[in-house]
Amino acid sequence: MWRVILEPAAFFVTPFVAYWLYLVARRRYPFAVEHWTHGALAGLVIAGLAVAVAGTLLVGLKAERHFGAYVPAHMEDGKLVPGRWIDK
Repeated sequence: MWRVILEPAAFFVTPFVAYWLYLVARRRYPFAVEHWTHGALAGLVIAGLAVAVAGTLLVGLKAERHFGAYVPAHMEDGKLVPGRWIDK
């Protein structure tokens, strides 16, 4: 369940981290309020939303797909048999 929340959140935070690294590379104090203006924050939020949507779509389209039937874990002869996919 946490993956559903953390993956898009990580994608969204990426532009903010990149801007912070940019400020550090320019030898500016990244926690100063004057660097985080309304315009900069608006651009970072829009970029973060775009990266989150694109990243979520890309992960969804490139994810491994299983076709066939799933057999859940069960007991056979007193031993636990793990779940598996049966390809058809």
